[in-house]
Amino acid sequence: MQEVAERSFVILGAGPAGLTAGLELTRCGVRPIVLERGKLVGGIARTENYKGFHFDMGGHRFFTKCSEIQKLWEQILPGDFLRRPRLSRIYYRGRFFHYPLRPLETLARLGIGEAALIVLSYLRWQLLPYPREDSFEQWVTNRFGQRLFETFFRTYTEKVWGIPCSELRAEWAAQRIKNLSLRSILMNFLTRPSEPITTLIEEFHYPRLGPGMMWRAVASQIEASGGSLRLESEVTRIRWAPGRVLGVEVQRNDCREVLEATDVVSSVPVTEFIKRLDPPAPPDVLEAAHGLRYRDLLTVCLIVNQRALFPDNWIYVHDPAVRVARIQNFKNWSPDMVPDMGQTSLGFEYFCNERDALWASPDVELIELAKRELVQIGLAAAQDVNDGCVFRVPNAYPVYDAAYAEQLAVVRRFMDGFTNCQTIGRNGLHRYNNQDHSMLTALSAVRNALFDEKHDLWEINTDQEYLEEVRERQAARAAREEIASGAVAELLETFDPVAMGLSAGVVCGALLFLATLILVLKGGTVVGPTLALLAEYFPGYSITAAGSLVGLAYGAALGFAGGWAFAGSRTMASFLFLALVRRQLDLRMLGRLLE
Repeated sequence: MQEVAERSFVILGAGPAGLTAGLELTRCGVRPIVLERGKLVGGIARTENYKGFHFDMGGHRFFTKCSEIQKLWEQILPGDFLRRPRLSRIYYRGRFFHYPLRPLETLARLGIGEAALIVLSYLRWQLLPYPREDSFEQWVTNRFGQRLFETFFRTYTEKVWGIPCSELRAEWAAQRIKNLSLRSILMNFLTRPSEPITTLIEEFHYPRLGPGMMWRAVASQIEASGGSLRLESEVTRIRWAPGRVLGVEVQRNDCREVLEATDVVSSVPVTEFIKRLDPPAPPDVLEAAHGLRYRDLLTVCLIVNQRALFPDNWIYVHDPAVRVARIQNFKNWSPDMVPDMGQTSLGFEYFCNERDALWASPDVELIELAKRELVQIGLAAAQDVNDGCVFRVPNAYPVYDAAYAEQLAVVRRFMDGFTNCQTIGRNGLHRYNNQDHSMLTALSAVRNALFDEKHDLWEINTDQEYLEEVRERQAARAAREEIASGAVAELLETFDPVAMGLSAGVVCGALLFLATLILVLKGGTVVGPTLALLAEYFPGYSITAAGSLVGLAYGAALGFAGGWAFAGSRTMASFLFLALVRRQLDLRMLGRLLE
């Protein structure tokens, strides 16, 4: 393998993944070139600034189960990494609902009639669920019923993705809830683990001036270590030969430059990477790349002359009467996001496609739309809004539509053929990754390239737990599971009523038979007056040899009935408890999907 000092790395994209790769390379003695098309670093996790107000593109919580990533964040911003409380609610038809959903409160706020229909629908789908869960609609319906899905979740989901829920693949749901299971919820009940399940967090970290503060600091560290960061530099062509990327052509202003590289790490949309290959990629690969779709994000930021509007960090807007899907309250993320505490800055998030009329609308019209919907929802009056601005984020979210899996498989096979090029991050892998997952793909890519490790970047956040969590917490997890396994097994175990009845019948029958026979053998003037009272309840029973056999029969019958009833009631209690746990699991799963 070529010496590290002789390697030349070019990184495409300066979002969380690309910058993390650049930082890791500098720590290994490599001086990479990082290319970014935009004016700011951070990608979708950048922070925009307008008249001293800071705006987050989407709302980025900093929470991870990987200690390596947590330590990295804390090292980068040692004094500006705040711990923040989390509050979010759902707005639907004029009412606010706590999130995660509280079933009784939700049903009460929807009204008696609607609540009854939702409960009946839930029971129907529990009895006759979809046999397969190919789509998001089938996944939710099997767990909550068709009525609640139609009432609550169809509108919001289709706002976000722009396709019918019947076309949104269940794989997206599976990825977002991969480390939740019935067993994990039971483990929480029985062992009180020290680390929380990801969807249950009530606090998170956040940079004092938004996520862009983190990525600006990383970019500065890369440059201070000899790396190069080139903003407003667009990759126009990627030269390649079978098995290798040879170099990239970059345009900045009116200047074009060809950068040769021994290694390329790309966090740009994999679709754009393939479209820029020279010579062109094979026709089937180009066709698959064109078929992969992204959802774009348009954020309308309003500055409101009110000290406090609502306590939430963000609000999910499920109401079909308005187009906005989510509303961020940036002051509640960090007080320093606003220059004047007497004002509040809001981000109205609209999900669309670049070809949509909404995306192409003038900023003035978009600001007026957000103001109308602010008033319609009842958050503030129109005259309270004194300014606004608009930010557009293309390729924000990879879409898991009906054809994506087959198309992605074609793209992946082609990309895996390069020996000196790796794709990382949300866009590079067309995976709905969180920030920490994207950073893990970057760290793993650098270790693959420099140290010949064999991390499969496509599998991070799909079929396994976080790579670092597995390595660092395996021993603790095993110990906890060993403690809890007996309790879980006992809870899940159900007694066989017949076997339990027979066992109890044999014991009870034998006891009464032996007690009677002992008294008979003992003899005397009055034999067993107390036990003889059983004759009033057991016809034919007496303290005689023959009566002992009758007692055997009665004892066996009563013991069988008692054992059968005990086993049945215990099994029913276990099922009721597990049903409650399952409800909690389903709500937590749905929580992750919304976020």
